[in-house]
Amino acid sequence: MIVLASQSPRRIELLHRLFPTFTHVPAPIDERALPLLAPAPYVRSLAQAKGEAVRVLYPEALVIAADTMVVDGEQLVGKPANEAAAKAMLQAFSGRTHHVLTGIFATYRGQTVSAVVSTAVTFWPLTDQQLEQYLATGEYRDKAGAYGIQGQGALLVKKIDGDFYNVVGLPISTLARLLAQLPTGY
Repeated sequence: MIVLASQSPRRIELLHRLFPTFTHVPAPIDERALPLLAPAPYVRSLAQAKGEAVRVLYPEALVIAADTMVVDGEQLVGKPANEAAAKAMLQAFSGRTHHVLTGIFATYRGQTVSAVVSTAVTFWPLTDQQLEQYLATGEYRDKAGAYGIQGQGALLVKKIDGDFYNVVGLPISTLARLLAQLPTGY
């Protein structure tokens, strides 16, 4: 049995590239209760906390968890609370490079593997009109950094350096290599 510790439609879609069938459940954790660390250790600890919480519910399963954060300098950028916050985030990224970090964690029968994947994303300089057009799509909602690179957010991005699927929310090539280290038979 395979369990993805997430309800993210993007992660579910991407994991289907590795496994045709699996279960997905939200991790029963309060992310705000975890200690705030530097960005890379923080996303790793969030992914691990999610995976361990779901492992307790499915002790015989291969459990996979991930957490993605946008980082501007050393500042973690979460999901915008509203359209004004989304606009401020996107304005901050305009004409600049930021990073998307994903912590990945997998556990199977007491063995664990984990990694942090980083992708540099450079935005075009954005005009107010371009920002307003993007915000009008509503795509910024529930997205770390206020954009979805797999949708209309692609129009904001000048280039990326690293794994595209990491920016979407699950670096599946890294995950596949991690899973090969576990005695799962998958």
